Amino acid sequence: MNIRLDPRTKLYMILVVSAVVMMSATTPLLWSVRIIITLVPIVLLIAEKRYASTFRFFALYITALVLTFCFLSEESTGIIQSLLTGYCGIIAQFLPAMITAWYVIRTTKIDEFVSAMQKMHIPDGITISLAVVMRFFPTIKEEYCSIRDAMKMRGITLGGGSIVKMIEYRMIPLLFSCVSIGDELSAAAITKGLGGKVKRTSVAVLKLSAADIMLLSGFTAAAAVFVIFKYFI
Repeated sequence: MNIRLDPRTKLYMILVVSAVVMMSATTPLLWSVRIIITLVPIVLLIAEKRYASTFRFFALYITALVLTFCFLSEESTGIIQSLLTGYCGIIAQFLPAMITAWYVIRTTKIDEFVSAMQKMHIPDGITISLAVVMRFFPTIKEEYCSIRDAMKMRGITLGGGSIVKMIEYRMIPLLFSCVSIGDELSAAAITKGLGGKVKRTSVAVLKLSAADIMLLSGFTAAAAVFVIFKYFI
């Protein structure tokens, strides 16, 4: 089942998830709120049939939670425990926002995103920058896959075990591609009328649906519960 959400709802989800996960959870209730709002974009990715991305994100997050609650504690000592604590802390803090951002990037069309930013009266400079970024990372992924396939065709796998060769054969072409792609995306954005003095029109019709209202209300309630129970109760 494909769930079409308004880009404004998606941006609000990123805002709430980023704010909540950056605040430490100290009680089971607060952890429950964090886990629930993290599972929402995972479920939405499943609805979009992004099964590979969903499995990777879910496996990383669940592994971090299991290690945190079952094997680690504040009294844990030793190098391995310290490394695991750092890993779990990074995953638990940053992965929820990354999952939500990945969902937004992979499911939002640029014209819909730009139209939503205009409706929110966001300055064109910010709109153009975000629009370029949204296309930049997926394009870089495709470019890296092309470079990797070209290296395989030439019999070069991970630089033959050499870090220097790996940087030479893969990273240097990718860096040059990044510069070229950035320039091309910026030129494409300007060609489409972004940043012009005349107000840009769009064929994308944006309207909040029942799913949008439900998610906006749910995420607002989750943020309110988290803040109230953390700082006032």
